[in-house]
Amino acid sequence: MQGVAADVAVIKMYKAREEIYPREVQGRYASLRWLFVWITQLLFYGLPWLSWNDRQAVLFDLGARKFYIFGIVLWPQDFIYLAALLIISAYSLFLFTAIFGRVWCGFTCPQTVYTEIFMWIERKIEGNRSARMRIDRQPMSVEKFARKSGKHMAWGAVALWTGFTFVGYFTPIHVLAGEVAALTLGPWEWFWVLFYSFATYGNAGWMREQVCKYMCPYARFQSAMFDKDSLIITYDQDRGEPRGARSKNDPDADKNLGDCIDCSMCVQVCPTGIDIRKGLQYECIGCAACIDACNSVMDKISAPRGLVRYWTDHAQTYRWSSAQILRHMVRPRVLIYSAVLLAIVSVFFGALLTRTPVKMDVIRDRGSMGREVENGQIENVYRLQIMNTDESRHHYRIGVEGVDGIALQGASEVTLESTETRSIPVDVRVPESKGSKGSNKIWFTLIDTDNPEVGLREKAVFFVPR
Repeated sequence: MQGVAADVAVIKMYKAREEIYPREVQGRYASLRWLFVWITQLLFYGLPWLSWNDRQAVLFDLGARKFYIFGIVLWPQDFIYLAALLIISAYSLFLFTAIFGRVWCGFTCPQTVYTEIFMWIERKIEGNRSARMRIDRQPMSVEKFARKSGKHMAWGAVALWTGFTFVGYFTPIHVLAGEVAALTLGPWEWFWVLFYSFATYGNAGWMREQVCKYMCPYARFQSAMFDKDSLIITYDQDRGEPRGARSKNDPDADKNLGDCIDCSMCVQVCPTGIDIRKGLQYECIGCAACIDACNSVMDKISAPRGLVRYWTDHAQTYRWSSAQILRHMVRPRVLIYSAVLLAIVSVFFGALLTRTPVKMDVIRDRGSMGREVENGQIENVYRLQIMNTDESRHHYRIGVEGVDGIALQGASEVTLESTETRSIPVDVRVPESKGSKGSNKIWFTLIDTDNPEVGLREKAVFFVPR
């Protein structure tokens, strides 16, 4: 048995993570990436503090079931707009991926944006790539503890502010700030602030490339949206190979070498730790850090830029020029995506801008199917659920039509304050011998007395006993 046990090998099902130390890079795409960091974070952190009509400009008030987006107030009945917005986002992703590859992942994805912020903090506190690697190899010391704890405290501060801002989109942020200062947050507010803070801290500080490689589904199905004319980050093997270091003393020794000097700078700056020279890999997020790094090296050795660049498979095969690449971007897939996206966006904004700022639901009283009252009239009872979706006061006139002699009993006008909802019971009567036995179609009308062009017409059923 001892001999058998000696032959047993341990097979690890999961590869241990190797720490990645991305090198800081300067260049066109690094500047563009930071531009999107600033734009996205100014919007995210700044929008909750903007005011509109004496209220928060963007607020998703789940308790009151009202969503405020600047001058627009949406209700649960407006869920169709959310569905349309998700469809627009999906088609936009399809379109941009078909043309530009994983440009979303590389420049505007929250995971990329917050990882960029956290890595900047890390560089400022622990130093550059070499310094961080040296610190991690050293045993714990006062300096190492101070740097590590300072980094994590800064990460935690950013994460907490991010979680606070996120909850500020659902609870008025001025109220939330007062509750935080007084430590009177409710249990759900505490939960979501801490949960979103922990998610930001964990994803951007610790997991980083693992989120992109193992958790994000986009990396797995991106190939279905690529084709031979999609822009991807590509290493020009014909120009770069055979790679090798340059000889300073013997220039003739470089004659048989390609432009790649095998400096591995493209690997050192990659946030996911891949070697782009091995071809397109699903781990590549399209951040173009390797392009900036390679271009800086090409400048130093007086070689043309573009050894690593945005290219397409067809362009690499047929050595197309930039003009030829642009011409082949206009292809059936792109045209179909563009046409569908344009149609959906047009319908979405058309419906949003022309929607009637009032809603009415008609609910018939099931307990009284229809009864005979004085003078032989037939009476049905209804409840009108009226919502003023505008942020100003409105006065409405209620009417009914559909059967000869049909009329409302009691008050036929109602005034609703800004974004007010009111349930109004109404009695509807039909003269004797009017209407068919059984069900009769009728319509309730609601007209804004200040603007008669604004109104609704909702169908209902009037029941006449047989």
